[in-house]
Amino acid sequence: MSVQENIRRLDSQGVPVREIARRLGVSRTSAAKYAEQQDFSPAPPAPLARPGASVLAGFEHIIERWLIEDARRNRKQRHTVKRIFDRLVEEHGFTGTYSPVQRHVKKWLAANRQPGEGFTELVWPAGTVQVDFGQAEAIIAGIRQVLHILVVTFPFSNMRFVQAYRGETAECVAHGLRTVFEHIRAAPRHMVFDNATGIGNRVGTRVTETKLFGAFKLHYRSQSRYCNPYSGHEKGNVENAVGFLRRNFMVPEPEAATLEGLNKVLMARCDALATTVHYRKGLPLGELFAQDVAASMELPGIGFDAVRYESRKADKTGNLLIDGNTYAAGPVFHGRMLTVGLGHDVVQILDEHSEPVRTFPRVFGKQAETVFDPASLVPLLVTKPGAWSHSPLRALVTDPVRDWLDKATATGRRRLFNAVDAASSAAGFDAAVAAADTLIQRGDAPDMAMLGMLARRLADGTEPPAANVDLCL
Repeated sequence: MSVQENIRRLDSQGVPVREIARRLGVSRTSAAKYAEQQDFSPAPPAPLARPGASVLAGFEHIIERWLIEDARRNRKQRHTVKRIFDRLVEEHGFTGTYSPVQRHVKKWLAANRQPGEGFTELVWPAGTVQVDFGQAEAIIAGIRQVLHILVVTFPFSNMRFVQAYRGETAECVAHGLRTVFEHIRAAPRHMVFDNATGIGNRVGTRVTETKLFGAFKLHYRSQSRYCNPYSGHEKGNVENAVGFLRRNFMVPEPEAATLEGLNKVLMARCDALATTVHYRKGLPLGELFAQDVAASMELPGIGFDAVRYESRKADKTGNLLIDGNTYAAGPVFHGRMLTVGLGHDVVQILDEHSEPVRTFPRVFGKQAETVFDPASLVPLLVTKPGAWSHSPLRALVTDPVRDWLDKATATGRRRLFNAVDAASSAAGFDAAVAAADTLIQRGDAPDMAMLGMLARRLADGTEPPAANVDLCL
C-alpha cells in the first residue's frame, strides 16, 4: 500500500498524527497533509513556467507589434521566429538567446488564434475524385528521369490510381483522367483539383479553366472544383496518396523500356490495392470502390482526344517555337502559317489544309537543340549541296557516308541527296542512310534505283548483313 493510503487508513482508525508519523517514518507535516486532505480527485497538469523570460522585458511589445502587422502581409512574407530574433539583435540590441523569443512567439500565437482557425474533417460522397501531381524518379530505357505522376483518388473508398508523364500540362491531365476512366469503365461526377494542375485555377470566387479541359468536362459530363490556394487539407486524400504511391510503388526506382510500359505496371499495382482493408471502415477497398463506380456516370461511346491546337508561323528556316523549344517543320514551310497539335507525348505539325506534315516526340523543359526530322532537311541539300558542311545531318549519318560527301563534288552530293530523299519517302531516313553506307563500302556509286531498292529491303528486314550484300545483288 502507498504511504498516502497508510496515512489515511491509520487516521480513519483514530491514530494521532504524531503516532502515524512515527510508525510510517514520515514527517508530521506530511502525515497531517494527507490525513486532512479533503479531495483526491485527479487535476489537470499545471504548465511549468520556463525560466529566462525576464530577458525579454521591454521587447515583448516589439515582437507583438510585428506579429500583428504580419496579419496584413502575404502569408509567404511573414516573420519567422528566426527573423524576429535577428531583427531584435540587429535593430534593438537584444542580448538574449533564441529560445525565450521562440517560446514567447509560440505563446502569443496560441493565445491570439481566431475561433475559425483550424481544419474540419471533410466527408466525400461516392463518385468523387481528387486529382494532384507529384514527382518521382524512374529509369526509362536505361535513362534516369524525373517524372510527373498524376494521382487520382476516390476518397470514399480510398482507391488510388497513378499515371506517369513528362510534364504537368492540360494534355497530360486529360489523357491521364481518360486512362483512369476507361480503366474503371465509369466517369466520376465530381473532380477536385489543386490550383497547380495545369488545367485551371481559382482566385477568390473566380475560376479560369483551359479550353481543352473545358471540352474534356463537356465530353464526360463531369463537374470540377478547385481548392483554395495553400489549402492542401481540402484534398487531403490525394495529398496523402501521392506520398504513399511514391514510397510503395517507386522505391526502388522502377525500370521500364517505355513510359507506356511503366504506366501499365503502375495501373496493375493500383488494382492490387483493392484487396487491402480500409483504415477506418474495416471493409476491402474493392467493395467500397464498387459503390464509387456505381455512383459515377457511364462513359460516352468515344474517348476524348486530348490535343490542343494552336497556330504558329514558321521562320525563314521552317522552324516553329513551341513552349520554348524549336521544332523543324522543314525549309519548304518557311514563312507559312501552320497548325500545331499538342498531345501529352507528341507534337504534330499540320499545313494550311490541316494535313499532317511532321510528328515529333514532345519535349518538356528547355532543350538547346532543334527537334527535327532528318528526312525534312534532305530536299534543301539537293538544291543547296554546299550547306552540307554545317548541316545538322552530318552528325546523323555513318562515317563512310560522311566521308564520301565531304570529298564529293557538288554534283555528286546532289545525286546522293536525291537518292536518299527518294528512298526516305518509301523506307525511312535510317534505312536510306544504311543503304548508302552499304553501297559506298562496296565501292559502288550511290545510284538512285539501287539505293532505293536496298533501302526497302533493309526496312522490311529481308536484307542480310552488310558483309554479305555483294553476294545477293
